[in-house]
Amino acid sequence: MVDLALPYPWSWHPEDWAPYDFGHQDGTRLEVKQSSALQSWPTTKPSKPTFDIKPRTGFWEGANWTAQIGRNADIYVFAYHPITDAAADHRDPRQWQFYVVPTTALPNFQTITLGSVAKLTEPVPVERLLDAVERAREAFLAASLQSIEQQANG
Repeated sequence: MVDLALPYPWSWHPEDWAPYDFGHQDGTRLEVKQSSALQSWPTTKPSKPTFDIKPRTGFWEGANWTAQIGRNADIYVFAYHPITDAAADHRDPRQWQFYVVPTTALPNFQTITLGSVAKLTEPVPVERLLDAVERAREAFLAASLQSIEQQANG
């Protein structure tokens, strides 16, 4: 469903073990993390939404390993499905909440809870996901340019 919300110049990378989920024509990388209150296994209470944001030691590109410590994406989209009753339909993108966060805003932790994500940004519906991702991409590019300029002058 995120693929439908992010048209060209974004492209989905559906390969197994891809280091990120979407790439932009300009080189910006995006990773989608998802969680749902309602799980497929029997449970008496909603699942606690926690997302893996652990920095990696590298990534696979086909059969080739590239050692690179850090997060493999520049932007994260945290998708959360909060509905727990009979109306829950995980296939319906309108039932999901999307939180768009630049990697630079994430804490240096291995996981993050939805509550912590919500302190960084507000959720957007699927209809506004592209706008939120583009704002995050522009902020990421501006911060990258500023960092390059500081290194050159520094």
